[in-house]
Amino acid sequence: MKFLKYILLLPLVSLMLAPASAWADPDFWAGQWPNTNFDKTEIDYTEILSGGVPKDGIPAIDSPKFLPVAQASHLTATEPVIGVIVDGEAKAYPLQVLMWHEIVNDEIAGIPISVTFCPLCNASLVFDRRIDHPEKGEMVLDFGTTGKLRNSDLVMYDRQTESWWQQFLGRAIVGDLTGLELEMIPVRIESFAKFKERAPQGSVLIPEDDGFRRYGMNPYQGYDSLDFPFLYEGAVPDEVAPLSRVVVAENQAWALDYLRSVKRLETPDGLIVTWEKGQNSALDAAVIGKGVDIGNVTVQRKKDGRYEDILYSVDFAFAHYAFHPETPIITK
Repeated sequence: MKFLKYILLLPLVSLMLAPASAWADPDFWAGQWPNTNFDKTEIDYTEILSGGVPKDGIPAIDSPKFLPVAQASHLTATEPVIGVIVDGEAKAYPLQVLMWHEIVNDEIAGIPISVTFCPLCNASLVFDRRIDHPEKGEMVLDFGTTGKLRNSDLVMYDRQTESWWQQFLGRAIVGDLTGLELEMIPVRIESFAKFKERAPQGSVLIPEDDGFRRYGMNPYQGYDSLDFPFLYEGAVPDEVAPLSRVVVAENQAWALDYLRSVKRLETPDGLIVTWEKGQNSALDAAVIGKGVDIGNVTVQRKKDGRYEDILYSVDFAFAHYAFHPETPIITK
């Protein structure tokens, strides 16, 4: 059965990742990246792997199109979306679209944002695209995909300086902007039904071209039940399986299976973490809307008599461990 799961992933390798090669040599990359300052970095270049696709081989969406939620009949109720609500404006970004594009450069409530999803890490993160450049002052960046991975996580690049950014951290790791970090925006990874309930007047991202990819299908079928992640060479946690999910907020991490068992927990510092059934895994079944139920997670804190959403993520355990080995995963 385990061998069969690897066989099922072969189309993914040929379609999106192809045979990976390290080629960890800036001189080799320079032809495609003439504007990247490879003399400035905070990582060892041997940590960078090729994902088998070129620069922008997985194309970011730069002119996103939306439908009102009431008209989005193509989404199942339990299908996963990244729900973003800022100052009353609400947008849902379905993983069935992000699966094939990984980055959406957009704006909400006047704030330029990048909505990102790394399938190999299950990392759904939204960033404010504004930074303070040490010499040029405030800049608004827009992002594309490098075709590279580090710790099996998407390495993005900004088109203004062609610096490389670690999606999992929102941090520039190569180039002129090395060391700068993007501000992350609190969002929910939730079912379409949950988003629609929260924001009945909201809008939903749709593909620019329905025929560009098989939207609604999962090219990573069976990925989140494998024993070990693709294109990853690092250590894995002892507490949980590498491709199990963990919920991370404010330097604390809980196994999703543990949250599923307790349904609700409150931390000594006031975080309220809840789990409720009704959201498909995007990385399980061939059809995303038929994936196994991993549930909906919210992380909030009570402030001035109201509950406000707190920044959190739901990631694969190996990725959490790779970037935050100092944060233990709570399992009971």
